[in-house]
Amino acid sequence: MKTIDSQANIKQEVLPSTAALLTAGGDARIAVDAASGLNLYGCRPYPDPTLLAYGSSTASVISTVGYDCANQLRERLQEAIRSASPTAVYAHEIGRIRKELLRLSELPDSTEVIFSPSGTDAHSIAAQYAGSGASIPARIVMIESNETGRGVAAALDGSRLAESRGAQTPELVPVSIRLSDGSPRPQTDIDAEVAALVCEALALKRRVLLILIDQSKTGLIAPSPGCVLALRHRFQDDIDVLVDACQFRLATPTLRAYLEHGFMVALTGSKFLGGPSFSAALLVPPQMAQRLSARPFPPALAASTASANWPANWALPGHFAQTANFGLLLRWEAALQELRAFRSVPQALIASFLEGFASVIQQRLNNDPFFAPLPVHGLDRRPLATADNWDHLQTIFPFLLYHADAGRTPLSTQETLSIYRQLPI
Repeated sequence: MKTIDSQANIKQEVLPSTAALLTAGGDARIAVDAASGLNLYGCRPYPDPTLLAYGSSTASVISTVGYDCANQLRERLQEAIRSASPTAVYAHEIGRIRKELLRLSELPDSTEVIFSPSGTDAHSIAAQYAGSGASIPARIVMIESNETGRGVAAALDGSRLAESRGAQTPELVPVSIRLSDGSPRPQTDIDAEVAALVCEALALKRRVLLILIDQSKTGLIAPSPGCVLALRHRFQDDIDVLVDACQFRLATPTLRAYLEHGFMVALTGSKFLGGPSFSAALLVPPQMAQRLSARPFPPALAASTASANWPANWALPGHFAQTANFGLLLRWEAALQELRAFRSVPQALIASFLEGFASVIQQRLNNDPFFAPLPVHGLDRRPLATADNWDHLQTIFPFLLYHADAGRTPLSTQETLSIYRQLPI
């Protein structure tokens, strides 16, 4: 992870441009290609008024309002580092963002927030803690990478996590949630497989990190919240639960419910919210924070993240990296601007809009010969949450593309990818 060198900033007193900072402090996925001006997600680091601004299930182009907010923050940072160290300025600003994220999410101050560049990094934090201090490798049960992103699977891979000195290599076990024809796998089958994998690991005295995704790239929740709650009730603290809510397609009561049941929650501001790529946070409820802080701090984390990204009361090693990731600050500032605007809309109006939007999208997918909708399950979070909130409505509409031939042949994976890459051009 690239970060801004604090001493260099003190001497130069000139920060990179806003567009440059928006692509800094992450990894190669947000680096801009010199020829196309796009990152690996097909996004530019500045607004593009010619694009329709729908929230993506992968990545979004920054809005004009979001960019203006990021630019204003850059100007404040530029002024602040003239009289204070970049690390002190960063700590102050990330603390402000932490408080505002909790306020906008209607969460208590006791909720711990760990910032990270991406959802991938947030998963890695949870995974490294799952195996920290254990004499037997932990088992990580998660949904297949096609539905979460290849980066998440790579972050949880044992070869990477084992870089921590003394760490046990965890076992990553993916679970399929769609059949070979693209249709959703029966929820009961998914839950049964997950339960069997968890029980098998615990019988061997292995620690388990169970990852519930809400929602996947194609709009599914798996395993069911009911399944996870039952496992947690049965095995208590023998299971760590992470909710992959990186889509951030959650109403505030649902988010609170996950945390109140002791689950960690990973969020990002770059998908449903429409903020720029690479702004993530791991929310940790008080009881879970107490459990994690009692475990040895994973050594690899000390070199890959800034101390200010962690809660002030978290036990950190003395050799922790003192860095200032101003790129992460600007990306979160832009994402919070989108969240402020969204939170100002009454829930009834959100639900009404989403119902109308879904009707139009589904009508087009059903009646256009070039498209075929990919089936999705209803968004059922019972008994954790009821369907009274807007987030029970579908907001991801997966589909297949077809050639305009008599046989109505579907496009191949490579053909579909080629079209996807041309969308922002």
